[in-house]
Amino acid sequence: MRIVVTGATGNLGTALLRRLADEPDIAVHGISRRPPAAEPPYDTITWTPVDLSREGAEEPLAEAFRDADAVVHLAWRIQPGHDERVLYRTNVAGSERVFAAVAKAGVPHLVHMSSVGAYSPASKDHTVDESWPTDGLVNSYYSRHKAAVEHLLDQVEREHPRLVVTRVRPGLVLQPEAAAEIKRYFLGPLVPHALFRPDVLAKLPVLPLPRTMVLQFVHADDVADALVKILTTRAEGAFNLVSEPVVTPQVLAEIMGTRHVAIPPAVLRNAARVSWRLRLQPTSHGWVDLALTAPLLDATKAFARLGWAPRHNARDTLAQLLDGLGRKEGLHPSPPLKP
Repeated sequence: MRIVVTGATGNLGTALLRRLADEPDIAVHGISRRPPAAEPPYDTITWTPVDLSREGAEEPLAEAFRDADAVVHLAWRIQPGHDERVLYRTNVAGSERVFAAVAKAGVPHLVHMSSVGAYSPASKDHTVDESWPTDGLVNSYYSRHKAAVEHLLDQVEREHPRLVVTRVRPGLVLQPEAAAEIKRYFLGPLVPHALFRPDVLAKLPVLPLPRTMVLQFVHADDVADALVKILTTRAEGAFNLVSEPVVTPQVLAEIMGTRHVAIPPAVLRNAARVSWRLRLQPTSHGWVDLALTAPLLDATKAFARLGWAPRHNARDTLAQLLDGLGRKEGLHPSPPLKP
């Protein structure tokens, strides 16, 4: 089996390459904007450098996709958060180029990495399955783009009924090796790594967060395992991927060794808006709104259809990330993940 992976040097791409290395009957071809150094896990596969944001990217993509049994589309940009046009060119227009190249090359299976962010808002008092609407949250560019690509996939399925399309919708995907990337994308240089050392976290008097800041996490290695199950069984449709438990502000405070204090959502939203506009940190208020209103996911379908079960629980996954942040952890061979 020959698999082509776009965004193969990112958080999920790196985890997938590690997992596919255990599959002797699968050959992997990586697509990335900046090829990595020839070190594990990037040194045993073929690479094609392609910038998905550029017009004409369909041609090198179609050439790389030729004779592939499946394409796994993971490529996605988070920054620069102050220029949505740049993000759109990669995330939405770039995805459309990938889908067009898949059709042109006659690839039989397309796996797209969507997100909980593609879903329409829902109350945090219940979970939703894969039938929940994917219209996103209007004031989050990340959510708008994820929803837009879901609608592009609807059109792809109508126009190419013989193409097997799989949509993977995980919660927040973490691994310690991506700590440097996650800090760079969401916290910025003004937040020191030392803040996340256990001895420093234990000195924080309180954790001020809204009660509705309830989130779900999943380890990147567990998502990679689900992707391999999808590829080897050619599973079609959408799959939610999350691990237990649901992380409330109280649970997060326990992991950090401090105490939760509830604040109104508007306080956090306004603080994010002002500090983002002043370029003090890279996370816009749209991310706050997404965290407050994105639904909680039911992953029963993945358990039943794929036989998938996460090996890492959400508390341990989050604790590993905090440890990685404190140690400035990252993978030097990967341009996105290196410290």
